[in-house]
Amino acid sequence: QVQLVESGGGLVQAGGSLRLSCAASGSIFSINAMGWYRQAPGKQRELVAVISSGARTNYADSVKGRFTVSRDNAKNTVYLQMNSLNPEDTAVYYCNAVIVGGSIHSTRSYWGQGTQVTVSS
Repeated sequence: QVQLVESGGGLVQAGGSLRLSCAASGSIFSINAMGWYRQAPGKQRELVAVISSGARTNYADSVKGRFTVSRDNAKNTVYLQMNSLNPEDTAVYYCNAVIVGGSIHSTRSYWGQGTQVTVSS
């Protein structure tokens, strides 16, 4: 089994920063893309940032220049550094990873449990 465990959410004032972490564990052969999504109340889940196994990154327009996604392949961990946060960034943030794992090396998309980020004005 593969698990993604997130940490780092919380309450912050507008203009502040937070750093999210997501560690993958279990029967892992390799990890392809890793990324972050978010879902605000009453809205659909949306892509925030993604990073490929080759460290290519892609960001939602709303977070470009403020958020940075990175990964540590040795630790099977992806990070999201969030700066200049504003109330519109308030959401549950979910980690996602495309992982090759298990006894037959199957490829699956896995999700973390979500971590709440709340930005007060």
